[in-house]
Amino acid sequence: MEKRTKLIMSQVMLPSQANVAGNVHGGEIMKLMDTAAGAVAKKYARCNVVTARVDELQFHLPIFVGALVTLTATIAYVGRTSMEVIVYVDVEDLEMDTEPKRALSAYFTMVALDKGGRPHPVPQFSLDSEEERLLYEEVKRRREGLKCK
Repeated sequence: MEKRTKLIMSQVMLPSQANVAGNVHGGEIMKLMDTAAGAVAKKYARCNVVTARVDELQFHLPIFVGALVTLTATIAYVGRTSMEVIVYVDVEDLEMDTEPKRALSAYFTMVALDKGGRPHPVPQFSLDSEEERLLYEEVKRRREGLKCK
């Protein structure tokens, strides 16, 4: 069976997504991140999902009109009805011969819902690689730290 825990999407930033100086609005990027998190969560859960929480949204670099933005959304932790999705945003200047750079990252908590809008159980999470196990442990520690606050 296909592993449904990762999704990659890309988009070139347009003038309508930016201010007059050509900087893409943070809200535009946040919307793309939420879309990617929701898509991978729905792909995994096979039902409607909603965003319950966004943590540690970090802007590392500005994004300008014309840049290629690539979002990678990965399910890193699964509870009974919720999924923790890490979304990375990489930016690439398509007119320069440079590697993509990490521009943003955030943790999204997505909750699966049934047709009546109530929380719905999601499939059990299996860790099939060392990378998945390390990511799972990192998110588990972070979640436990949030409960202590």
